[in-house]
Amino acid sequence: MKKASWFLLLLFTLSFLSVQTPVIAYAQDYEPSVGQQGKDVIWVPTPDVLIEAMLDAAKLTQEDFLIDLGSGDGRIVIAAARRGSRALGIEYNPEMVKLSQRNAEKEFVVDRASFVQGDIFESDFSQASVITMYLLPNLNLKLRPTLLDLKPGTRIVSHAFTMGEWEADQTIHKEGRTAYLWIVPAKVDGIWEWREGSETVSLRLTQEFQKIDGELTIKGNTYPIFNVELTGDTIHFAWGKQEYSGKISSNGIRGMVQTINREIEWAASRALQAEK
Repeated sequence: MKKASWFLLLLFTLSFLSVQTPVIAYAQDYEPSVGQQGKDVIWVPTPDVLIEAMLDAAKLTQEDFLIDLGSGDGRIVIAAARRGSRALGIEYNPEMVKLSQRNAEKEFVVDRASFVQGDIFESDFSQASVITMYLLPNLNLKLRPTLLDLKPGTRIVSHAFTMGEWEADQTIHKEGRTAYLWIVPAKVDGIWEWREGSETVSLRLTQEFQKIDGELTIKGNTYPIFNVELTGDTIHFAWGKQEYSGKISSNGIRGMVQTINREIEWAASRALQAEK
């Protein structure tokens, strides 16, 4: 009787496992197929070699926080985490989110890589210092106002598709694939003023994305500025024999002026918003 009982128990256990195992395997082995339909786009993964080139172009460091919009199977987030960065993927498909989490576990980066199910158009990604995405042109344009309101200096990298009139700061080519990098520019459109000796200097800047131009007025005379550059929150321009450079805050610019024989501190404040 004792042997028969053990034999029956063994048969029961094996039959239980044979019924349960396929269910567990299905939950764990979800695999997306290239071209499958998502909320706004079909799923086509970005090649690993291009991902690395995109992260290189963004100059990703361990101090960065990367957010991938439409993160799919999590490969960009995981690649960023391997470099020591914190990274978050926002993905609409809950099965993809679970798959991404499992992939992060396999790569031992769960301490730096995380994933959430959500709609990118209803998500807050204002804390990111790097944004990555592989969307469609119309979706890029829909996101563009939000992206332009991110902190100046935020780097945005898009696989394949552009941002309309907002020209990329860098184009990346890798093994037949293309990606684009933008650096979110500070908003400098308007009038800035500072003192030079007893005189008030007025600088009027006009802006279209990262492209700026302007003119400087001193002692009632107006002069064009040249060598004008705006990169994130850093501005540079020249007038006469003086080179100005500075860091931009919401209502001020602080930096240095290089003259012929010396370098002096320079600070300007926003005086008036330019008329639209």
